[in-house]
Amino acid sequence: MRRSFPLAPMSGLIKAITIVMCAIPAALAAGTLSGVRVLWLPAALVGLLIAAVWLVARPQRFEAGPGAIDIVFPTWRRALGDVASARLHDARELRATYGFLVRVGVGGLWGGFGWLWSPRGTIEFYISRTDGFVLIERRGGRPLLVTPDDPAGLVATLNAPRT
Repeated sequence: MRRSFPLAPMSGLIKAITIVMCAIPAALAAGTLSGVRVLWLPAALVGLLIAAVWLVARPQRFEAGPGAIDIVFPTWRRALGDVASARLHDARELRATYGFLVRVGVGGLWGGFGWLWSPRGTIEFYISRTDGFVLIERRGGRPLLVTPDDPAGLVATLNAPRT
């Protein structure tokens, strides 16, 4: 039994950062239209970066079954069949388990995507909120931290007995 779990709606902080980031190319383009022609290149580059994050780095949903999860992006899909377990986690528990975390990847634009590094290990992450975390332990890879719209449902689906 496979289920689909959309990425959770953005938290207020992440939504505010996203709005500011998306306004930057618009402001640069407005500057170009007002006569400062040199701004067209930064406007185009920032716009392309924003599009790349949306199309390549930000998942749309997670499709899961017992012991397996697919991370579905607008332009590609990643299948992970090595899920050992999944559990709900909050920021405090994450800090207690891994200590101080440093983000390596995209942060703030529609969420956070990439890796979280700590002296105790690296976590792969795809989050759109600052709560409702699901920590997925894998048999053959880095742990995975995600924020689906139904965290408890994803945990139950991943931890269900395989048939």
